[in-house]
Amino acid sequence: MTAPPVARAASPPDTAILPRGVAIVLSLLAGAGAFMLFLQFGMSDGLDFIDILRAGLILISTWWLAWGAVQGLMGLTTRALPPAGGSTGAPLTTRTVALVPIYNEDPVTTFSRIAAMDESLQATGQGEHFHIAILSDSRNEAIAAGERFWFLRLMQDRGAQGRLFYRRRTDNAGKKAGNIEDFIQKSGGTYDFALVLDADSLMEGETIVEMARRMEAAPDLGLLQTLPVVTRAQSRFGRAMQFSAAFHSPVFARGLAMMQGRTGPFWGHNAMVRLRAFAESCGLPELSGPPPFGGHIMSHDYVEAALLARSGWRVRLDDDLGGSFEEGPENLIDHARRDRRWCQGNLQHARLLAAPGLKPWSRFVFFQGIMAYISPLFWIGFMLASVAAPYFAPPPDYFPEPYWPFPIFPQAETSKAIGLAIGVFGLLILPKFAVALQAAMSGRARAFGGAARAFASTGAELLFSSLTAPVLLAWQTRSVFQVLLGRDGGWPTNNRGDARLSLAEAWAASHWIVTTGLTGWAGTWLLAPGLVVWMLPVLVPMLLAPLIVGWSSRPAQGGLFLTPTDIGEAPVMRRQREIHAEWEKDMDTTRESPEMVEAAYARV
Repeated sequence: MTAPPVARAASPPDTAILPRGVAIVLSLLAGAGAFMLFLQFGMSDGLDFIDILRAGLILISTWWLAWGAVQGLMGLTTRALPPAGGSTGAPLTTRTVALVPIYNEDPVTTFSRIAAMDESLQATGQGEHFHIAILSDSRNEAIAAGERFWFLRLMQDRGAQGRLFYRRRTDNAGKKAGNIEDFIQKSGGTYDFALVLDADSLMEGETIVEMARRMEAAPDLGLLQTLPVVTRAQSRFGRAMQFSAAFHSPVFARGLAMMQGRTGPFWGHNAMVRLRAFAESCGLPELSGPPPFGGHIMSHDYVEAALLARSGWRVRLDDDLGGSFEEGPENLIDHARRDRRWCQGNLQHARLLAAPGLKPWSRFVFFQGIMAYISPLFWIGFMLASVAAPYFAPPPDYFPEPYWPFPIFPQAETSKAIGLAIGVFGLLILPKFAVALQAAMSGRARAFGGAARAFASTGAELLFSSLTAPVLLAWQTRSVFQVLLGRDGGWPTNNRGDARLSLAEAWAASHWIVTTGLTGWAGTWLLAPGLVVWMLPVLVPMLLAPLIVGWSSRPAQGGLFLTPTDIGEAPVMRRQREIHAEWEKDMDTTRESPEMVEAAYARV
């Protein structure tokens, strides 16, 4: 990376130093406690190097779990930060462009979202301050023809000549980041701010206007990130993830905002950037060497946030901003496919840890992103070391005292192992039940169907996560090894719509997980049969992986996992659904020849 440019923004002291210190100390204490407890357990039959190795792996793994738990605790014990720069409610004086990068998406669904957002913006009375640019990177010619046709329909319905724009790149160098960079280089000087969206993003006009007001009121604010709410999930997997994102994520996001302070997060979408700051600070290098560690930076959002902070601009997450929505994967396979891309992007950040001029917290954020994917390796290493431990333990010495005629048996330390297991399990479940308790006491649970239903949904989500976690851990571990072995995962198209999987499809995608589980069960049974029961929570879901993958992709039924958008659909969501339904009646029109579409496009 090049040297940082001189910042043009004021840089008041960072107030996040204390929360960061508290979080680091508490999580390290939890890890150290687990280390000492396990060391005492290992010393019961004589200490050896395998015990020290296992204790070290437990220290790292427990620290990582505790880090997430402390983040939730901070979110529970703090209030939302005041709006960035305040908000006067005065008319806007700036111009903002909403950027919608698309790549082989369904144009009817995508453009109906844009129509709903444009309508919502115009209803605020501030619509003249906003344009929307659709930036296509689609490689499929049939889809590209559909994009041009439905852009005409969008223009016709919205009467938006001069307000809505569409362009398709001849090549998609740099993927999404390159797409946005291309727009900024050619047209960025026309605007003060850019709202960065994804193809599945949907935002209320009032929210977008409020974001622009906050950007106007805070001249040092380079990027303002919202917390998108997952909506419209239909499958069991999707509904569980949607509930967790709506119920638990705001609390954890508040804790994250407290710790990150001026060096906040950027998640690549549903965020507003100051274009001058972005253009001056966020030119991304192409890393030397081939992918996966070279080439274009994949997880560009983390890097762009770090570059803005390096130049003195403030990067914030305002968790009080509502009206920000997105859609998520509907089955485990689609989730794993997207996660594979994130894995490669985060591991690629290892090459940026020593980049010049970065804030210490930005480097730590890169480290956290890497840890998010390599942490399963520590748990797997601990399990493998535990299976091998009996073969490294010294033989028992029942007569350690040379002149004492009676045997001295090792002190049983099973209680310490059980206590450690309870502690680790507690770090996983207690934060979420604490969120449920706080929601019940504050009245927030009413938006999720009431306290009783919120507690039941929390319990069901934890049970569901316990079943899917070993399966996801297997996919994640494979992704890490693929990246380390130099395999480039590319940038696959997101699968949207009906995501139901047959048992055959689930088996084709996860049969190797079953084989791995069988191998692990057989190896544990042969080498350390006493550990088989302890391994069952991991091995059983792996053995049942195809059933879990297929079952969780089916439509959800029952009253669990209720969220506020289920009880009362947001206006922009309702309007998008109505526009989409109206346009679907004309779907046969898109089957016309590309030449007819091109002719209609030329007329506009």
